[in-house]
Formats: sequence, structure tokens, C-alpha cells
Amino acid sequence: MSRAAADLPEDPAELRRFAEALAAEVHAKTLLIEKLKMQLAVLRRARFGRSSEKLDRDIEQLELLIGDMEESDAERQAHSEAAQSGAGASSSTPKKKPSVRVPLPDHLPLETIVHDAPCVCPTCGGTRFGRIGADEREMLEYVASHFKRVAHVRPKMSCRACEMIVQAPMPTLPIEKGRPGPALLAHVIVSKYCDHLPLHRQSGIYAREGVTIDRSVMAGWIGHMAALLEPLAERIARHVRAGPTVHADDTTVPVLDPGRGRTKTGRLWTAVRDERHYGSTAPPAAFYLYSADRTAEHAHALLKGCSGHLHADGYTGFGGLYEADPKTGAPAPLKEVACWAHARRKLYDVHIETKSPAAAQALEMIARLFAIEAGVKGRVPAERVAARRERSAPVLAELRAFLDATLARISGKSDFAKAIRYATSRWTALTRYVDDGRLEMTNNAAERAIRPLTLGRKNYLFAGSDEGGRRAAIMYTLIETARFNGVDPEAWLADIIARIADHPINQLDELLPWKWRRDAPQAVAA
Repeated sequence: MSRAAADLPEDPAELRRFAEALAAEVHAKTLLIEKLKMQLAVLRRARFGRSSEKLDRDIEQLELLIGDMEESDAERQAHSEAAQSGAGASSSTPKKKPSVRVPLPDHLPLETIVHDAPCVCPTCGGTRFGRIGADEREMLEYVASHFKRVAHVRPKMSCRACEMIVQAPMPTLPIEKGRPGPALLAHVIVSKYCDHLPLHRQSGIYAREGVTIDRSVMAGWIGHMAALLEPLAERIARHVRAGPTVHADDTTVPVLDPGRGRTKTGRLWTAVRDERHYGSTAPPAAFYLYSADRTAEHAHALLKGCSGHLHADGYTGFGGLYEADPKTGAPAPLKEVACWAHARRKLYDVHIETKSPAAAQALEMIARLFAIEAGVKGRVPAERVAARRERSAPVLAELRAFLDATLARISGKSDFAKAIRYATSRWTALTRYVDDGRLEMTNNAAERAIRPLTLGRKNYLFAGSDEGGRRAAIMYTLIETARFNGVDPEAWLADIIARIADHPINQLDELLPWKWRRDAPQAVAA
């Protein structure tokens, strides 16, 4: 046994702390290595010229990877500080040495907020005070496309009767000992996850206004906000899963895999509750979940606790949710509602490639079904069912007979036959919407929720890590749910970030987008 191994603590608690410190040291050294790699890539580009597009791409990949690692550090630190605060005990883990802060630019407008001390002395009840000084703390805030400085001034007042010093408490900040205000944090989050601007690009934009905010600093902010806002995202997930009908889908996300020197394929899943199509007043919402692969267990985790009907594509991972439990005999938690948009797309592809008259005829009948649906959108379930049984059911019977007859006279190995079998093998799921007015003909609600992710994927090219994917799922849950409810995600997040730290954990539902009011009290005066 080596000397290092012999000196390991025997106490389990001490050994756990040692392991945590060791893991933090390894992470810090890994971060340093990646930073050095980026510096090397920058130097190589300077040597070989701007024409080296591969080096430019490598630098962007390293920027994203480092950002994700720094976000993970900040999130881990936020969780650790929260745990220590709740336990009321100090930790033996050494704290990181604070970095030297660059003074805020003098050219920024300054807003001063004075927090007056209590008017009555808490010790003797005296009401005559003399000012002996004040504590001042500057924060960096962002408002309406320009920066400003916000100074929190808390006068210190001395009681003339007993010399007791009183002072207003410092308001709770989104990041303790940090400079960013709630509106600035909301702007950075929305710019990254809604406007698809990576942090290093945001840094360049802010530099044009004379404000230097390093990418690594914003990465730390994102990590802290993910830890702070995760409970609210979980509340949204609970609301989505409680719906009688749910839409689900997933999309690929390239994720950096530094150990192999290439990217791997992660998945971002979404579950959507949107009942507006049948006149329900339940607020719409979207919940996102990241996974490193596409195994069925992640599909089941996404829809854990759901019951009723599931709109989804033909992914086999959802199959177990449509089946009764063989051990307990419990009924299947969900009934499958297949998507006519998927079935139509396969027939459309055949029509484009072969110009088949039969495929065109099938598409014409499907178009009639979609026209009927457009006429009943927003009507109550009973009216939708009546219209579907009267008008859609005959078209569906005609379409099924046509597909069966066509399949009998074409090659079973052709793409057209495969497209027909895709529809006929799911016929029960495809026609289930006819007899239930709450159901939709397509899974377009989930596909619309996936679309912003595909736009972000084009800009990012990849996610920096699995942890980066998990943070993205939290932020997309908040931002897309706000958008579904017609709420400006940046204005909502700015208010929520200002209040959530002091908000009772059992009353988080009050902060959900559909309950938010634009005139809600703000922590920082405009």
C-alpha cells in the first residue's frame, strides 16, 4: 500500500469529505487543461491564419465545454452553500479564493436605492436617531437594452437615547456576494436559451457597450440560476403530468465527449399539456428532460405519474406505457393516440419520389380529415365528437378500405407499402380521437415545443456536457411555458429571480407563469 493510501481517514464521514475534495480538485484540473487547450488553439490560429476554419470550430467547442464545466462548478457550490445554510454548520471543504473584481464602469448610469433604518429603536423604543454612516454595495443590473449601476445604501442610525445602532437588512440577492441583478440574469438566460446566443457571443455584445463580462462569469451565473429555479421547473412538470392528455416527443442533441475527442448523441425530451383546442381553461405548459441516450427508461421517466392519453410518434420506448402491468394486473397508465401528421408525411414522401396517383388520392382524403379538424378547433368536447362521428368517420372508413385495397396490389417491399403499413398497423391509435373530444389528430403540440431546441442546436452545434443538457432542460421548461401562456419570459424571470429565494417553498405555485402579473412587485426599482 502506498503512503497516500495508508494515510486515508478511516471515519466514513471524513472519508466522504476527502473524496468530495479530491473530486473537486480533479474537476478544477480538468477545467485548467481545457482552458490551456483553448489557449493553444487560439495561438495555432494566430500562427496559421484566419483561414483555418477547423481551428475556429475547435475554439468554439472548447468555449462551450469550459462554460458547461464552470456552470457545473457554480451549481455544485450553490447546492453546497444551501445545504450548509440549512444545517447551520460550517464545512471543512476549503472555499475558493475570491477573484479580484474589476470596478464597474463609471460611464454607466447610477441608481441609488436607500433602505431606511427602523424608526423605533428595538432596544429602548427611542425615536430620535443620528446618522453615523452607511453601508453601500454596488450591483450590475440590466434594463431595456442598456446597463446601469444600482447602489444599495443602508444608513446606520444611532439611537440618541441609548446609542443602539439600527440599520435596514440587506435584501436577499439572487447570487449571494454576486453582482448581477435579477433583470441581468434573466436577460443572459433568455439570450442563451430563447434567442440562441452562446455565452461567449453575449460577452462580445456587452463589450460593445463598454461592459466587460467574461464568459466564465456568466457560466457561473447560469449554474447558480439552474440550482435556484429547478424547484419551479419541477412544479411545471407536476402540472403537465396531471393532465388527462399529454403530448410527448424528443430530439437529438450533439454533446461533447472530451474523453473520446468527439461528440456523442444525447436526447432532449418534452411532455406538453395543451388543452386549449377543446376549450379548456387549464394553462398550457411544457416540461423538458435530458438524457444521455434514447432507452425506454427515459421515456418512462418523462411520463412518470401520467394517466389518460398520450399523443406520440411510433417510438417503441413508449410501448410499455400502453400495456397492463403483468405482475400486479394494474391497467395500462396511458392509451396511445397516434399522429396523423407522421402517417401523412410518409405517404407524402412516396408521392414526391414516385408521383404515385394512389398516394395522391390517399393524401387528398387525409387533407379532408384535417379540414374537418380545423372547423372544430376550440369547440367543447361534445361538439367535436359529434362532428367527427358525422363527418370524419365516413372518410376514415373510405381511407382504410382504399389503403387495404392498394396494399394488396403493390409490392410488399416498396416504400409505398411501408408507408401504408405504418398507418394500418396503428389504425386504432390513429382513429381514437374520433370518440374523445379532448384528443387531437396530431402530435403537433409536442413538435412545436421541440422546434426551439432545433434552432438552438443549429447555433450551439452541440451541448457542452450531460450536465449542460440537464440545465438546458430546466431553462427550456421555464421559457417555453412562459411563451405558451403569452408571458414575456424575460420579464417573468426577472421578477421570479428577484423573489424566489425568499418565497416559501410550499407556495411556489404562486410564481408559475399563468399566475404571474406584469404589475407584480419588483425587487429593484426601475
